[in-house]
Amino acid sequence: MPSPTIRRRAYPVLLLAMALAGGCASTRPGVPPGGRPVPPPPTAPASADQPAPPESAGPATPGSVPASTTTPRADLRHVFPVRAGNVAYHKTHSGYPATDIFADCGEPVVAVTDGTILEVSRVDRFDKRGPLGPNNGGLSVSLLGDDGVRYYGSHLSAIAGGVDAGVRVRAGQKLGEVGRTGNANNVCHLHFGISPRCSGQDGWWIRRGVVWPARYLDSWRKGGNRGPASEVSTWQRRHGCPKAP
Repeated sequence: MPSPTIRRRAYPVLLLAMALAGGCASTRPGVPPGGRPVPPPPTAPASADQPAPPESAGPATPGSVPASTTTPRADLRHVFPVRAGNVAYHKTHSGYPATDIFADCGEPVVAVTDGTILEVSRVDRFDKRGPLGPNNGGLSVSLLGDDGVRYYGSHLSAIAGGVDAGVRVRAGQKLGEVGRTGNANNVCHLHFGISPRCSGQDGWWIRRGVVWPARYLDSWRKGGNRGPASEVSTWQRRHGCPKAP
């Protein structure tokens, strides 16, 4: 689905404004590569903090979708998670490894790779009075890639129809739209986290991100296919599945 034509914006100014406003939950603004946004290559369609409980299913249940019994695929295609011509993102993120991808509200958020939807939050339950953490993400989607990696995107303005737990999706398929729900401080962006899935012991502190995404985003934006499966597996061997932040 082609992205609508958008008006160029000076995202470094937006990042400074966000720094003054307090950032995304626990976010520290960074500088996009090269000092200004670089559009994704035309041949590689650009392709997600803590989901609230699904609207129709009560509290989020990470174990509701069975873990794959097949060997994770190492040959998967990966794409950038936002399909837009004007995008900037952080190299760093305070508090924990993740990133914020800045684009206009309404731009398509897509599946990074082939996989199965784990969780969907279609209701924004964030309340700045607390509790902070579980509901910071607002509208969100969690995808378990066929590479064994979980990809999490939040602060969405909308979730695409048919995107529900257990549904199979393909790389580049639309999952939702960039927004500013949850603890986004009224700034349009996508919180993007990479983590392992810890069935039966999971929590928002894992789902929000445990490895730095920038090196993978850099690759995907240029049409490369660098995957995080090895780094995520190494992290899980070292840390297991922490039961608390």
